[in-house]
Amino acid sequence: MKTTRRIDSIENGIVIDHIQVGNGMKIYNLLKLDAAECTVVLIRNARSERYGRKDVIKIEGDIQLNLDLLGYVDHHVTVCFIKGGEIVEKKKLTLPKRLTNVIRCKNPRCICTIEEGIDHVFELTAHNTYRCIYCENQSKA
Repeated sequence: MKTTRRIDSIENGIVIDHIQVGNGMKIYNLLKLDAAECTVVLIRNARSERYGRKDVIKIEGDIQLNLDLLGYVDHHVTVCFIKGGEIVEKKKLTLPKRLTNVIRCKNPRCICTIEEGIDHVFELTAHNTYRCIYCENQSKA
């Protein structure tokens, strides 16, 4: 007997698609979707013709997403914005050029580590690594 799984489409909200298998829960936690006051569905290890397997997150309702954080965690993600049951905007993410307060500088002498209230800002290099704008400390992308 074949079992059918059905996840209804959403009327208004966001679909985060093409998440690398295993990153769905990480994104769910980083975006603090457990605290969201809307319906959130995390689909793990779904079949995909293009990728073989993928994770998908569907969010019903209006919510602000940090697209830089998403691009940093998995830059192959596609974000679809849904209105009235139709995709009104589709964004393919890339590695963000600048990250603010996503990565923490590990240099104990860096100004952003020593002083309170200074943002941890990293910029993407030509070698797909991130460097602190204050001390040039490197963090892997």
